Amino acid sequence: MTALLFRDDAYLRTATARVVAVEQGAVTLDRTIFYPLGGGQPGDTGELVRESGERIAIVDTRKGAVPGAVAHRLAPGAAAPEPGESVTLEIDWERRYRLMRLHTALHVMSCVVVAPVTGGQIAPDKARLDFDIDMALLDAARIAAETNALIERGVETRTVWITDEELDARPELVKTMSVQPPRGAGRIRLLEIPGIDLQPCGGTHVANIAEIGAIRVIRIRNEGRQNRRVEIALA
Repeated sequence: MTALLFRDDAYLRTATARVVAVEQGAVTLDRTIFYPLGGGQPGDTGELVRESGERIAIVDTRKGAVPGAVAHRLAPGAAAPEPGESVTLEIDWERRYRLMRLHTALHVMSCVVVAPVTGGQIAPDKARLDFDIDMALLDAARIAAETNALIERGVETRTVWITDEELDARPELVKTMSVQPPRGAGRIRLLEIPGIDLQPCGGTHVANIAEIGAIRVIRIRNEGRQNRRVEIALA
């Protein structure tokens, strides 16, 4: 298994790790600061730095074939480190921080548009949530204004852990219809924005919602019978 350092500190930009395996163009490490694709958030990019100073580009991060492992994908044809080798990890921090800000902004927006969430996606330049709601109830100016008003409160976020049984007893915590929190590990990670939001989420978020800055709604459109898509960007 790969220890997920970003779960305890999403602001880590660098760390050291040991190479566990190299196969099919991907490197597995004993621990990582790279977030693997999941929950609508892209995998991190960055570099591995060998003791010689050689830099190896990581173009994507995904969950590995072995449960609990994280696969750091190399550019095609790139040289790979050796199993057992120690490397320094460096993430593309500017990209990651934008993802953190947008991801947290979606949490806040989900408390403005009160409806079941049918999907979501985050990119470095924009993010979106899909809702099962009447199109007539979605007003871009109102959503932006109310989301920004909540952001301006400057509330600190925090991680909360509950058991599978506790989540089963509180089904209202799960807003997403398309993705259910993984069960079976004994506990489930929640993001809490006190007084605003509490829901299961394994992604990376800012420590205080004021870091998001203002957002703007760039598009609202109909994406099918149950999907009304609200796209946002950082203002």
